[in-house]
Amino acid sequence: MENCNNSIKLVGALMIGTAIGTGIGILFAPDKGRETRKKIVGQSGDLTDGIKNKVGEFLDSIKQEMDAMNKKAEDIKS
Repeated sequence: MENCNNSIKLVGALMIGTAIGTGIGILFAPDKGRETRKKIVGQSGDLTDGIKNKVGEFLDSIKQEMDAMNKKAEDIKS
């Protein structure tokens, strides 16, 4: 279960780090407003895809852990 908590912390840290990095990049970008908005839209799509992938991986790891726990419980019953 500790592994689950660590995974949640990792996903949260990755999301926060990505948001901060994107914000800093936008603030220091020498582009015009229109170009900056295009970059924001593009990066938000990338961020969304990254989050979806990480959440999917996290859910897969939880499923694997639950399957392992169920198998151990069945072994104990037998």
